[in-house]
Amino acid sequence: MGPLLRPSHPSAHLRVLLRRLLSTAAGPSRLLPLPAASPRLLFRSRGVAAAAAPRRNGVAVRAFMASTAASEAMQEKRVAGEYTAANVQVLEALDGVRTRPGMYIGSTGPRGLHHLVYEILDNAVDEAQAGYATNVNVVLHDDNSVSVTDNGRGIPTDIHPQTKKSCVETVLTLMHAGGKFGGSKSSYSVSGGLHGVGLSVVNALSEALEVTVWRDGKEYRQNYSRGKAITMLTSMSLSDESSSRQGTRIRFWPDKHIFTTTIDFDFNTISGRIRELAFLNPELTITLTKEGEHSQAQHNEYCYAGGLVEYVKWLNTDKKHLHDPIAFRKEMDGITVDVSLQWCSDSYSDTVLGYANSIRTIDGGTHIDGLKTSLTRTINNFAKKSKTIKDKDINLSGEHVREGMTCIISVKVPNPEFEGQTKTRLGNPEVRRIVEQSVQENLTEYLELHPDILDLILSKSLNALKAALAAKRARELVRTKSVLKSSSLPGKLADCASNDPEESEIFIVEGDSAGGSAKQGRDRKFQAILPLRGKILNIERRDEAALYKNEEIQNLIVGLGLGVKGEDFKKEALRYHKIVILTDADVDGAHIRTLLLTFFFRYQKALFDEGCIYVGVPPLYKVERGKQVHYCYDDADLKELVNTFPTNASYHIQRFKGLGEMMPAQLWETTMDPERRMLKQLKVEDAAEANVVFSSLMGARVDFRKQLIQNASSMINLEHLDI
Repeated sequence: MGPLLRPSHPSAHLRVLLRRLLSTAAGPSRLLPLPAASPRLLFRSRGVAAAAAPRRNGVAVRAFMASTAASEAMQEKRVAGEYTAANVQVLEALDGVRTRPGMYIGSTGPRGLHHLVYEILDNAVDEAQAGYATNVNVVLHDDNSVSVTDNGRGIPTDIHPQTKKSCVETVLTLMHAGGKFGGSKSSYSVSGGLHGVGLSVVNALSEALEVTVWRDGKEYRQNYSRGKAITMLTSMSLSDESSSRQGTRIRFWPDKHIFTTTIDFDFNTISGRIRELAFLNPELTITLTKEGEHSQAQHNEYCYAGGLVEYVKWLNTDKKHLHDPIAFRKEMDGITVDVSLQWCSDSYSDTVLGYANSIRTIDGGTHIDGLKTSLTRTINNFAKKSKTIKDKDINLSGEHVREGMTCIISVKVPNPEFEGQTKTRLGNPEVRRIVEQSVQENLTEYLELHPDILDLILSKSLNALKAALAAKRARELVRTKSVLKSSSLPGKLADCASNDPEESEIFIVEGDSAGGSAKQGRDRKFQAILPLRGKILNIERRDEAALYKNEEIQNLIVGLGLGVKGEDFKKEALRYHKIVILTDADVDGAHIRTLLLTFFFRYQKALFDEGCIYVGVPPLYKVERGKQVHYCYDDADLKELVNTFPTNASYHIQRFKGLGEMMPAQLWETTMDPERRMLKQLKVEDAAEANVVFSSLMGARVDFRKQLIQNASSMINLEHLDI
């Protein structure tokens, strides 16, 4: 790998994500759904009924009398439930983190596991933002540990005046201890880690942690376990050649008793976060290495000297852009605003990514609000001034202005107000004012000097407005039509009896044949079936007018209760909180699944954030041996099953080519029964990378997609081709 990665062809990660997107049979995860019964059944009064049941107002009334045993049990419960000072538990040091880890890292699943890496990585990047570090090395070791090394100043090792311990031990064992709280004593002008809990949280949730500090011509080491120091801080003098070395290395082993998932760090997931940080910090070089004793070794190096401009180019690699990226920076009142944006002619949705102190704010914030407001106002001012819009009562909405736009905004704030430790939203009101001013001044100046680009942007926005007006009738139909009638749907929706969206689920199946089997095999109480006739519209290549004119798309929108594109997502409006895509295990099934995922991602991405999208995993093989029937979901399952048979055993293998080949009872038993089925819940971990994947696979650029297929040809097993 060369020393500099350029965003020319993101084919490597696209191949990985393509394989994930099109594969449903490999490695399915078993999900246990909510019980179909009402939660009220969980609370049931118990007692001995009286012999006679008196009537009150004509209605039978049941009387209950507590038994002696029940009274004694209730008395014991009252004693056990007394609330005194003895019941108040004081958790020392980091015990509270281990008791409630989700409060600090979001979850104890894969997302929380990777969040540990991000906490340490953010600390290293803070050193770079402060101007002291230029290199960060991340290593995924073969023993499921992770080490992060930077060449910054190194954690101070002298004795802290308050704790009487070394500063290393202080920041690793105490909450809210660090050098980033602002004020005259702060060592960082801006930083992402502001609560002083990141490093200590990682320490508390690790069964082992090693810290190494290079500072003042010495190397310092100390070991920890579950938040507590188990060795003293030791030091040794460095050799003359390395006496000037500075920096910190943190290596940790996550605690298996804390995390509910297998300790397995995903190279591509961490790579996506590192790529973001490299784009946001142009002067920083970050390397990511995965050791390969038991798996394939990987190594990437990330350095983007162009910063946000290269980030936008990378996101729009496979799109037809209208102009070169527009980029500007403004510093005001200690706050720095960096923006880069570009419009593309063949895109009908917008991509706006916001960062605060290099932390991705997935839930937006004041910097995003200020950007959108100022952008809409500025373009409308140009439209009125140039007489492009002659009617004073008509304005371009933000959705029309941003159609086809890719924008990255990064703000550096000395005292940011984040919501929670996971920092998903920025709340500083002063940031909005500065962003609005910056966007208006710089964008106005640029467009006045480039009137040809202004004309292209206005033309794109006006086309979006015309498409919206053309689809207004359909939009109003979607907004006002609350109940979906089966007669209005091709293939006829078979609804469920339940009116509770939380327990209701809908299977979107391929074809009438599979739909018929699914309708007969389902549990009518909480399972609905919607068959699709053929392949739905690819909305990646069509505008909003074509979207709302398409009958199948419109029926999907109304039937699921998705609302109107661009409006705030309301989960309570959904008719089903579990949407299951169920297609055949062939090329056409994979294509239909991809079209549906494209629709959900572009139309209402919040469905993924809320965990509403699932992919059903039907079995590939049916193995009959005597009176025993086995179902295998992939080749590995089949091989493992066959190996359990005697060498002279007689058995029959049937490969299912489509869901329609299954009997209703088989479909229920293998794919729809909540107790035995396999589902994959789909969530978007990296919105930027997902945006690139959908644009590449489903966009209009055939040449880029052809190159992607050629590059991925070596990954294909010819025996698995569906010819």
